[in-house]
Amino acid sequence: MQSSSIRIINDGVMKEDAGVMFGPVPKVTWENRVQVDRRNRMTLGLNCLLLQTADKNILVDAGVGSKEVNGRREAYGLQPSKLVKGLKDLGMAPRDIDAVVLTHLHFDHSGGCTRMDRAGTLVATFPKATYYVQRAAWDEANNPNERTASGYNTDDFEPIEDNDQLVLLDGDTEVFPGVWCQVTHGHAKGHQIVVFRHAGERVACMGDILPTPHHLELTCISALDRLPEESLEQKRELMDRAEREGWLIIFYHGYDQRAGYLERINGTRYLRPVEL
Repeated sequence: MQSSSIRIINDGVMKEDAGVMFGPVPKVTWENRVQVDRRNRMTLGLNCLLLQTADKNILVDAGVGSKEVNGRREAYGLQPSKLVKGLKDLGMAPRDIDAVVLTHLHFDHSGGCTRMDRAGTLVATFPKATYYVQRAAWDEANNPNERTASGYNTDDFEPIEDNDQLVLLDGDTEVFPGVWCQVTHGHAKGHQIVVFRHAGERVACMGDILPTPHHLELTCISALDRLPEESLEQKRELMDRAEREGWLIIFYHGYDQRAGYLERINGTRYLRPVEL
């Protein structure tokens, strides 16, 4: 890949029930690791990644956006979206984004794909971008069952298709030179991670297969995962590879720690955090 730069652009935070995030791990095990509010919600980051190559500005995931959907902003403690402001702080505008690669279509990853214009019409937030997502993820988001329906909002992604900005992927795909989408499923059908080379190393945006540093513990799998056993196998394989190959891991929902390297001392694996 040609020379590139990477930056995390934070879209703010959200709050999710800690028991949901830790899944089968009992509260007595995790209650001293995280702070929760009176509703037992822990704070999660919304860490989109901007990859800039010589000729492309690529955004991985798009945050929750600015739309209000059925009281969701209050339920999840959502604050005003910061993504567009974050781009502005870098001297960029939404029209400068060439591609948006979505790990999946849950509202907290795809909500920022669209916005309401002044006339109240839904439009693509990034008007010149091509949006990439797995076909399996697209099909599930448009045909959710009773268990998964609450995670999706069709206003987040239907306008993209209507405006011919959508590309559906079928399996592992190199979307740009050196930028790979790798299917994991597990958390949701068609869930994918994004792996690319930057400054001689691999950088991996893990989406919700490894949403926070807490989930480096193999048994810690969100209760929201559609296929938790598949998540477990994918986590084990990806973490082994990340340690062996020295990947820089980006945690989409990381709050205190958003990125780092897996290293090992005296047989114990740990995270060495880094700032981006």
